[in-house]
Amino acid sequence: MNDIALEWYSDLGFAEPAIVANDLKPDDGLRTAILISLFTDRRAELGDILPDLAADRRGWWADAVSEIEGDRIGSRLWLLARSKRENQVLDRARQYVREALAWLVEDRICEDFTVAADWVDTRGDAFAITVTVPRPGVDPARWRFDFVWTTEASRE
Repeated sequence: MNDIALEWYSDLGFAEPAIVANDLKPDDGLRTAILISLFTDRRAELGDILPDLAADRRGWWADAVSEIEGDRIGSRLWLLARSKRENQVLDRARQYVREALAWLVEDRICEDFTVAADWVDTRGDAFAITVTVPRPGVDPARWRFDFVWTTEASRE
């Protein structure tokens, strides 16, 4: 079964359907599912500190009517917006990615996966997330996504 491939634009912070030769590009792998899992905003937990002390805890509306109790789509990476360049940010990023991709193990897509997060610039407003999924008898599947945000309040 093919999904519509998504193209991630890290500098803009969004994904859109990939187009090749004026047609939607198909994706038979996990890349699009992982993109959706990582960059759809999961609802913040009650104890989470929201960026800018906002009141919106976000989240996908259909999580409220999930067939599986507690099953939620997306990640809490959005909570890292405007965070300072500290090692705790990378630790939280890895935690949020593991939480968002736990379904890979629960749905028996793989037995386990690894997550790496590293700073990719000197200004401190971008880090890279690398997800590696082992596959029997072949090289592991590996995806890298840059996550960019602003560490300063916007001035309008």
